Amino acid sequence: MKKYVFVINGPGGVGKDTLCALAAKHFKVKNVSSITPIKEIATACGWGGEKTDRARKFLADLKALTVAYNDYPTRWITEEYKKFLEGEDEIMFVHIREGAEIRKFVDATEGRAITLLVRGGKRFHRRTGSYGNAADDEVEKYRYDYVFYNDHPLSETERIFVGFLNRIFRERP
Repeated sequence: MKKYVFVINGPGGVGKDTLCALAAKHFKVKNVSSITPIKEIATACGWGGEKTDRARKFLADLKALTVAYNDYPTRWITEEYKKFLEGEDEIMFVHIREGAEIRKFVDATEGRAITLLVRGGKRFHRRTGSYGNAADDEVEKYRYDYVFYNDHPLSETERIFVGFLNRIFRERP
């Protein structure tokens, strides 16, 4: 069975998790984020799961500290990748925000990871200004393998995104 791993990224609220859920209707999908172990630490520090700018900055700063200390997020997500390779899932979506962290993970997969940027369309609130943290503010600075424009009516998005994935699978057998 051929397995595909995608690093999926995009500004907050463009529908990344929705796209992963739609793909899971057609493929066996594992959906993980490099921020997951950081959220566990943040919860112990009093973070309650909110997605405010202040909370996003807290998570981004905490992640940066763990990267600097022992590269924990990359080590954790690489272990998840190894489990994926041994398991039954066909697609692994890995949410990573920072360009340097994306590069480290792509290298850890020996270049097998496909990078995917999701951009929102009219149905998504277009935010002006910054989020106030490098993880969110620098999403567009990485050179991605593919860009998906999530600008279709929700009723059509599943068909279009699954078709997009199938096209990638044909290009990368």
